[in-house]
Formats: sequence, structure tokens, C-alpha cells
Amino acid sequence: MKRPLQSPTTGILIAIAGVLMMGFGIFRGEMSVVLAKAVNICLECIGIG
Repeated sequence: MKRPLQSPTTGILIAIAGVLMMGFGIFRGEMSVVLAKAVNICLECIGIG
């Protein structure tokens, strides 16, 4: 019996959903917020922040 989450169609649909969510986030202007948080986390890790 084939598991539904392991079919190629499900993987493609999940990938499409991820791309659509990323596009929606970029459209809302969240990319700069995420980038700023990532930079802050990196600076904390190397001890400059």
C-alpha cells in the first residue's frame, strides 16, 4: 500500500505551496524583516552584537 505523503504528486504540490507562500511573504514586504533577523542572529553567534 502506497503512503499518500510519499507520492511524487504530493511532493510537487507541497513545493508549489512553499513557493506560493514565499511569494506572498515577499509581496507583503517580509523579506527585509527576515533578512534583518538573520543578520542579527549571525552577529550574535560571532559575538559582535
